[in-house]
Amino acid sequence: MDVVSDAISAVRTGRPSSNRLLVGGSWCTRLAPYEGAGFHVVLGGSCWLMPDGDGEPVTLGAGDVVLLPHGAGHVLADSPGDIARAVPFEEMRRPAGGGGGRAVELLCGKYRLDRSRTHPLMAELPEVVHLPNRVGHHPELRSAVDLLANELDERRPGACLALPSLLDLLLIYMVRAWMSEAETGSWPSVLNDPVTTAALRALHSDPAAPWTNDRLAAAAGVSRATLARRFTALVGRAPMAYLTWWRLTLAATRLRDTDAPLATVAREAGYGSPYALSHAFSREFGVTPGRYRGTVREDTPA
Repeated sequence: MDVVSDAISAVRTGRPSSNRLLVGGSWCTRLAPYEGAGFHVVLGGSCWLMPDGDGEPVTLGAGDVVLLPHGAGHVLADSPGDIARAVPFEEMRRPAGGGGGRAVELLCGKYRLDRSRTHPLMAELPEVVHLPNRVGHHPELRSAVDLLANELDERRPGACLALPSLLDLLLIYMVRAWMSEAETGSWPSVLNDPVTTAALRALHSDPAAPWTNDRLAAAAGVSRATLARRFTALVGRAPMAYLTWWRLTLAATRLRDTDAPLATVAREAGYGSPYALSHAFSREFGVTPGRYRGTVREDTPA
């Protein structure tokens, strides 16, 4: 696994949900804050997005994609006017029209996320990631949008599997697109540094291996001192500290998503015994692995 795939997999739970919205005339709807990530794809027409708080209004055109990775509340409307007129999204009628305005078609959806162990790459995404439809930019994202539009139109056999799969693909492409254009945040720089990237790739490819600083430096092709300096400066943790954090994150994910015995979870996370994992896990999370598994499953929507 690569770092981006792992970062997304660690927080993704369940299946994404989506709704198609067709509106016209004067309209305004509010989407409440969500313990996950929201997204919108403008399939036709244009509208405005107004984030809660101090965020600036964003104009969205046909083909634009927007990701709200931290589930921020926001308003969608035909114009950036009085948002007090906003009605809850669940009360919007689909399709709606009238008022003489141009019709707007949107695909609005949500990803379920477990924020208890968010990877720092995901944590530093801005509140609103706006990816305008520009010729020649992010062709894979444009292709995913086209495929989504076709799948919504056709409702062909297999659509129940195709649509959530395309939405998962959309999330990957949105994160990729942000990383390629980001002017802030450390992780785009992390993954553009060949030494740090080589070390991260090694750790993520085989987290259970008996890594040491010397072995990891050899895998990255540099001295131990060079690796420690560059990795720590960019990632914000020393290599072995990052490995410990990632191993426990993997263990938490396996406890959340599977019924694997604790011995299996320990082995896959690089711990020699269930006891060793339990000790490290309790120190990091404040609960035993068994109690964590029970609690997180109670809190996870069916």
